[in-house]
Amino acid sequence: MGRPVLHPTDFSKASNAAFARSIVEARQTKSELVILHVLAPIVPLAGATEGYLSPQLYEEMSTSARAAADKQLARLLARARTARVKARSLLAEGVAHEEIVRVAKRLRAGVIVVGTHGRTGVVQLVLGSVAARVAATAPCPVLTVRGRG
Repeated sequence: MGRPVLHPTDFSKASNAAFARSIVEARQTKSELVILHVLAPIVPLAGATEGYLSPQLYEEMSTSARAAADKQLARLLARARTARVKARSLLAEGVAHEEIVRVAKRLRAGVIVVGTHGRTGVVQLVLGSVAARVAATAPCPVLTVRGRG
């Protein structure tokens, strides 16, 4: 059995293409597939209630985001199991590329299979690329899969 295949996902079309590839990688290497979603910290929108979130509202937003992510992860797990790949999911919170690299190190992942939106120019410069940041700092090979959308 090979080292785990780590598939970080944001549930986008780009991630969907990478998920399909991660299934292939896990099957070929007879490895466990670990599907990771990183929740961004909840920050109030500028100007919304003067930037203050009550603890109760924060908790409701956090619970809602976790529940939505858990539901999406469950769908991906079901698809992986249908494809006869051993899989599990992880939900983390923080800065996406930092958490992905941290989890890859902890798991001793053999490869990270991540989707990329294929943005270029100013959009890429402003938004940055989680995939590029992961590739620059990962402890293992990173396979980027260009998605549509």
